[in-house]
Amino acid sequence: MISQFIEKQDFMGTPSELYAPIDYTMSQKGKRMRPTLALLSCEMLGGDIQECLTPAVAAEIFHNFTLIHDDIMDEAPLRRGLETVYHKWNSNIALLSGDTMLIKAFQYAMNTDKAYSLEVLSELCKVALEVCEGQQYDLNFETRDDVTLDEYIEMIRLKTAVLLGSVLKIGAIVAGAGEADKKAVYDFGIDLGIAFQLQDDLFDCYGDVKVFGKMPGGDIADNKKTYLYLKALELASADDKKLLEGYFTMPKGRDDKKQQAVLDIFAKYDVRRIVTDIMTKYYENSLKHLDKIGVPEEKKAVLRNYADYLYNRVK
Repeated sequence: MISQFIEKQDFMGTPSELYAPIDYTMSQKGKRMRPTLALLSCEMLGGDIQECLTPAVAAEIFHNFTLIHDDIMDEAPLRRGLETVYHKWNSNIALLSGDTMLIKAFQYAMNTDKAYSLEVLSELCKVALEVCEGQQYDLNFETRDDVTLDEYIEMIRLKTAVLLGSVLKIGAIVAGAGEADKKAVYDFGIDLGIAFQLQDDLFDCYGDVKVFGKMPGGDIADNKKTYLYLKALELASADDKKLLEGYFTMPKGRDDKKQQAVLDIFAKYDVRRIVTDIMTKYYENSLKHLDKIGVPEEKKAVLRNYADYLYNRVK
């Protein structure tokens, strides 16, 4: 339903240089996880999913805008196996097209039933600010050597999890759900989103390239202070801590010896298991929020299964 709806939209306009990257981005076959969650939430709470398509796609347009700007900051040549807008055109066009997508996302949010369009737009504005805050924290962490584990969790909550929470809440808003159910489904998305990002951090270190679709070790190559790195730093002996900090002051770029040395330190302090346990805790907490929602258990089954699918994914 989401793919068909997006295919029917006209993202072109003039000047074509501004709109062609938007059409290019929205025509790519991403996971569509965020609009799917909006529709599932709406359906679970007794709403009409046809009415939820426009606000769900507003969130998908917003998500893709953030990816265009992320790729500029990361100077990334590829995403989903295709050239990024930044690489295919240039950074100036990518900036302007991204800005235009953000505005289009707000327009889609407003183009819904007046009974809830203001609340949907308000939620999208809130999450847009939070994602920018999370991105700035992520940038700040690159030059800080005193990042705490709690700060890292807050950063991924803002950068990744709030959008999952918000799309679920938007589905609840369209369904006319009460405040308690809107909060419970939002909190479900927050904890699921944190688990999802911790899982991505694990994949980046330990994923199978044939399954994961890209070479592991990107975070280590980029000196990213992930939860694995911060936990290892907390547990390490003085000598190992000095070694680890030294590796993460090396110039960015792939270095097989550095990668193996960092993974050896992670293994020494059982970091993979510890982070897997923390990821599992957030996943289990997300299900507790789902339990609070005031609909029969069978109506929660699809969202519960979706959470289980994300928890057990291999890429």
